[in-house]
Amino acid sequence: MIHEQSLQRDWFSKPGDSVLSLMERRNLSAVDVSASLDGGIETLRGLVSGSVRIDGKLADELASVLGGTPGFWLRRQSGYEEALERVVSAVVSGHFVEWLERVPIPGSTGRARMTEGEKRSAVRQRLAFFNVNGPDAWARRYASTSETRFRTSNSFSSSEGATTTWLRLGELEASLIQTGCWDPDALRTLVPEIRTLTSISQPARFLPRLRAMLGSVGVALSVVRAPDGCRASGAARMLSPTKAMVLMSFRHRSDDHFWFTLFHELGHLLLHAGATFVDGEGTTADEHEREANEFARDCIIPASRRAEFEVLRPDRTAVLRFSVSVGIAAGIIVGQMQHSGMIPYDRLNTLKRRWNWDDIREALP
Repeated sequence: MIHEQSLQRDWFSKPGDSVLSLMERRNLSAVDVSASLDGGIETLRGLVSGSVRIDGKLADELASVLGGTPGFWLRRQSGYEEALERVVSAVVSGHFVEWLERVPIPGSTGRARMTEGEKRSAVRQRLAFFNVNGPDAWARRYASTSETRFRTSNSFSSSEGATTTWLRLGELEASLIQTGCWDPDALRTLVPEIRTLTSISQPARFLPRLRAMLGSVGVALSVVRAPDGCRASGAARMLSPTKAMVLMSFRHRSDDHFWFTLFHELGHLLLHAGATFVDGEGTTADEHEREANEFARDCIIPASRRAEFEVLRPDRTAVLRFSVSVGIAAGIIVGQMQHSGMIPYDRLNTLKRRWNWDDIREALP
């Protein structure tokens, strides 16, 4: 039996937060819960993001799989909506237009002029999606340079708003991933085993195994395609003291870029836990970025083989032999050679594995 009062103290918290709390309490996975919902995993995602409203049918389904009464879930929805409307009124009465322009959300479109009703709807959608009670709260969590370190490509005009939207999508996806308790020592020990997955060519085969490995040490691996305007490749963030997130965009859809980015983000978690890092490419690295780069480089090429790598002949046979000897995919070695200036970026690219989004989607739940 659940104690309904403990789940309804903060009415501004979405009903989806209660769903997540009960899933954790009952050790239910997203697959377990979504199997009982009309609409499956998309309905569950909508509850967590705030885009799906609980009606009578859904209340019955939630009561059946999570507990509580249908009436509890309906009251939870109505209480949240009332609290949300009060916050919307407060935001609309202030200076919020610039915030709307900065912060796109999935499904939103930019409009030069909006009616009052459209303004309220746009504000409501963003408050629900980001789970904040106003622009200031959004800025504290997603736009504060003291909390979030953005590093995106100099060659693109990257939108901060689009990047925070991508980060939030990753958080929502991570909230549905069951993990153990965050254990940095166990993660360090796991790195050599993670490294062996680079030999697997298809995301549908290596991503589920990678997600399970990381989940066992308290890291939720989220894969979210970057929205327009977001040029990020990866992100690392502590979601709670017991759960970390690594978010990947598969931006370049090649094995060298994916695996270097993954090890880079793991480096941030191990070396700089507490801050949020959103990483792209092309900027001058600060000390945190240099340390994460060094961590990723050492994951790919052990320090004991670094000297041999630095004099590696730039031909296919030599690269293949070296990659086999160090137990890493040849394309990743090529990426390191290109990044180090040993060969131009147009050399040996046939050794890299490349994927399309159909390949990637096949690996996602």
